[in-house]
Amino acid sequence: MKKILFIEDESALQKTFGDILGQEGYEMISAMDGEEGLKLAGAEKPDLILLDLILPKINGFDALEQLKDNLSTKDIPVIVLTNLEGTGDVEKALELGATTYLVKANYTLEEVLQKIKQALEK
Repeated sequence: MKKILFIEDESALQKTFGDILGQEGYEMISAMDGEEGLKLAGAEKPDLILLDLILPKINGFDALEQLKDNLSTKDIPVIVLTNLEGTGDVEKALELGATTYLVKANYTLEEVLQKIKQALEK
């Protein structure tokens, strides 16, 4: 079973994704802030990380940078799922090593699920 770590501080979104990913046969691990997300990424070695950028404690950009600098987590694909739409934000996240950058408002849950499946197949 593929493991997905979702680093997101919105509990309603965590629940929704947990339900959908569970139905699709994935195991989802939740982190409510960047600090907890980094700890779980190292301990659980998920197959994929869904990462929000606006997070308490450690923001998503810093978390992404630390994930990619760490030998044990650098190869885990990271899909950024955020409300930040600025071109600079997109470029920065991709430069730091994000696989995909999705703006929450622009994608349905089904489309996000499709992107997750594509990233896990690579």
